[in-house]
Amino acid sequence: MKRSTVLFCLLCAGLSTTAAQDISSSRIRAHVKFLSSDLLEGRGVGERGGFLTEEYLASQFDLAGARPAGDKGTFFQAVPLLGVTTRPEAYLEAVKEKSLRLAWIKDFVGVTQRQTELEQFDAEAFFVGHGITAPEFRWNDYAGTDVKGKVVVMFTNEPSSEDPAFFGGPGLTYYGRWTYKFEQAARQGAVAAVLIHTTPTAGYGWDVVRNSWGREDAQVRLPAGSPALAFSGWLTQEAGDQLLALSGRSVKEMLKLAGTRGFKPIPLGIRLKGRVPAKIRSIQTSNVVAVVEGSDAALRQEAVAFTAHWDHLGIGPPAGGDSIYNGAVDNATGCAIILELARAWAALNPRPRRSALFLAVTAEEAGLRGAQHYVSNPVFPVGRTSAVLNFDSFLPLGRTLDVVVNGAERTTLWPAVQEAARRFGLKIMPDPNPAQGSYFRSDHFPFAQAGVPAFSVKMGTDYIGSTEATKAAQREFGQRHYHRPSDEFRQDWDFSGLAEIARFGFLIALNAANRDDLPTWNAGDEFLPARQKSGVR
Repeated sequence: MKRSTVLFCLLCAGLSTTAAQDISSSRIRAHVKFLSSDLLEGRGVGERGGFLTEEYLASQFDLAGARPAGDKGTFFQAVPLLGVTTRPEAYLEAVKEKSLRLAWIKDFVGVTQRQTELEQFDAEAFFVGHGITAPEFRWNDYAGTDVKGKVVVMFTNEPSSEDPAFFGGPGLTYYGRWTYKFEQAARQGAVAAVLIHTTPTAGYGWDVVRNSWGREDAQVRLPAGSPALAFSGWLTQEAGDQLLALSGRSVKEMLKLAGTRGFKPIPLGIRLKGRVPAKIRSIQTSNVVAVVEGSDAALRQEAVAFTAHWDHLGIGPPAGGDSIYNGAVDNATGCAIILELARAWAALNPRPRRSALFLAVTAEEAGLRGAQHYVSNPVFPVGRTSAVLNFDSFLPLGRTLDVVVNGAERTTLWPAVQEAARRFGLKIMPDPNPAQGSYFRSDHFPFAQAGVPAFSVKMGTDYIGSTEATKAAQREFGQRHYHRPSDEFRQDWDFSGLAEIARFGFLIALNAANRDDLPTWNAGDEFLPARQKSGVR
């Protein structure tokens, strides 16, 4: 779109109304306080706290003036899942001349993907580097080796590079995500796959892995005949070193080999045995779905979508005497923002031309399950979804001078994003942690895979009036509070930045809702073929 057209869309969309300006930091604060309270028990999927969360979100959408868009006239879209919990007596044992017994939680965590109450295996172990098959980069970590029925040992992440044409340069591609590693290992026919954890390759410490993987895993029911691993999981770096030492190797040595051009799988000469008993249960959980109908008789059949995940980790292993993983930042903040956006959007008069969808999804922490389910069962077909703006994890320390919209630059909505940033005086910054692959870790990603222009809207890190205490709080959240019980509501938090980021997203969405055409991906983008397949040209 031309700049003049963008400006026209922004102005005619109704920004001059009081709706956007009335987006309230105090209302956002109140939602966050309740959603992260102990009463909701960490918003566990399929647990009491999760059900209370769903009901709260539905009631707030209703009060906001949005109408239900879920199953049978309700706000709830059922997401059928199976809960798989590895029992603490699970073990792994590596055998060569001598044996190494690895203990659950202390040395490893993980789960069976086969959704059975007991999986056992005893197979030869192969080291497969980063576990990547990427012909476009001339890279194959499985080259010349049949790992069917074998155990593959690998690292997360991908070969490092500063060249954008090689695995995206310093930014992580989907090849580097742990989800891809296990998917590819299953496709290769491996019986089990283990990732050796290091903080640099994972992007977070072992306690984050332990807290996420040492509990129930919410899985999609397997279709008959689907490839699945008897075990997928992680070893601590120390356990990885002990395992590799049986072959005269080390984590440091193997990590260097994994990033070397021409790498080929290495037989470790080790048999890795596993006994993985599990508790299996059906999980009842729902996405919470609301819509505000558009004003145009034809275009109201299309929608711009706001998403945020409502789930967190529930009740888990205690830390400092606290076992409730409240998830205040992750992601009570995002839910609070979309509730306030729904209220503001419903107050617009006249309404935008397209409808607006407000989607609070379940089971993000289990691998974007709720978002994936919605994309497969959409209220608005993906070919009639204008754009998706996702809101996930905001640290309430005031307003920032910058904003991160990683992925927006790949879409034809980019000029509107730039104009919105200019109007709010925000500098658009690149992803501050590109090696962590945040684009593939949140609920916009399944929409992008289906072809919908989708990205997360996030505050930057340059807080107005930043002090050493502010900078320390930012570092401290990632190091001490992320995926821990200490991610709790604080009375001294300043929510003004969350209100501003909501207004910023509101303006971008207004443009998408009022423009004549549907946004798409730029020429040559990996998601463009899916957009074209959905009927958008």
